[in-house]
Amino acid sequence: MIETIGFDADDTLWQNEQFFRITQDRFAALLSDYAEADHLHERLLAAERRNIGHYGFGIKGFVLSMIETAIEVTEDRVPAAVIRELIEAGQEMLQHPIELLPHARVAVEALAADHTILLITKGDLLDQERKLAQSGLGDLFDGVEIVSHKTPAIYAEIFGRTAPAPERAMMVGNSIRSDVVPAIEAGAWGVYVPHDLTWELEREAPPEGQARYRELPDLGALPALIAELL
Repeated sequence: MIETIGFDADDTLWQNEQFFRITQDRFAALLSDYAEADHLHERLLAAERRNIGHYGFGIKGFVLSMIETAIEVTEDRVPAAVIRELIEAGQEMLQHPIELLPHARVAVEALAADHTILLITKGDLLDQERKLAQSGLGDLFDGVEIVSHKTPAIYAEIFGRTAPAPERAMMVGNSIRSDVVPAIEAGAWGVYVPHDLTWELEREAPPEGQARYRELPDLGALPALIAELL
């Protein structure tokens, strides 16, 4: 029944959000003389929300939002040394080694033999290409789609190239908002694999009651789900 399976990348196949949280704590420490950590978090999140349309998703946009927030909360008095540290923090994020999540390799390998396997992810092109190359999973995918946004139209266009009908395609990811709901709206299946850390802008209530919605504890349960749907 399922012929095409799309996998999200960040926090579905490998760790990602934890590095943003570490850098955010560093950001709060650098600006502790100007604002409380909770207030800085709210201001940073507001900046990220405003800037997605300008910078897209990923580390570069995150760093620019941190710099913008630092300028705002210090009323244009942020020291140049702080700006330099924020830039260095972003550069360190771009160099973090890839840490695969449990069962990621086994699940992708198990399904690659009999299905068309796609990587469908948002984010900066160079950074996502780097992570895929370092993951060791690149050769298992039949196609890689690095997109600006994940919408029903995007999923319909991607799955339309490989699946004979939308209901024969499936998207697997840790974001209800980006991986599950728009895929279901495109006519495909949406499989939610929760991660302990989820960015606030990706949170959304699960589409309970949707016939093509499933939730799994981890990727190790995915091959059995696919077999069940045959």
